[in-house]
Amino acid sequence: MLDDVPRDPFADDPDDPAAVLGETDDAEPLTPAERDEALTDLADVEVFRTLLEPQGILGLVLECGECSEAHYFDWDLLRGNLRQMIDNGRPQVHEPAYQPDPADYVTWEYARGYVDGVIDTEENR
Repeated sequence: MLDDVPRDPFADDPDDPAAVLGETDDAEPLTPAERDEALTDLADVEVFRTLLEPQGILGLVLECGECSEAHYFDWDLLRGNLRQMIDNGRPQVHEPAYQPDPADYVTWEYARGYVDGVIDTEENR
């Protein structure tokens, strides 16, 4: 499903700066539980996008466990990363968003709460 993510800007470039890292095709496949979790996350992202994109939200902001910084992911990149994890056991390397406006992104928790609020409103009509 490589069509789901932006093309690597260094693909086929002999001067790729990531080449020093070596091949990374040694990813372990996801366990059944991890795969189910990634599929659930993918379904959540689709619902989040459907409800939040019309409100001007461009994607999600996630706290990185490795560097403790906020990373901004647009909807297509989130979807592509999850598809890559499901298909290959790891997400594709990607460029972070360039100077994102934090006001255009929400946390996973906010998105989940928004969806729950929409569902509660619909059930109470």
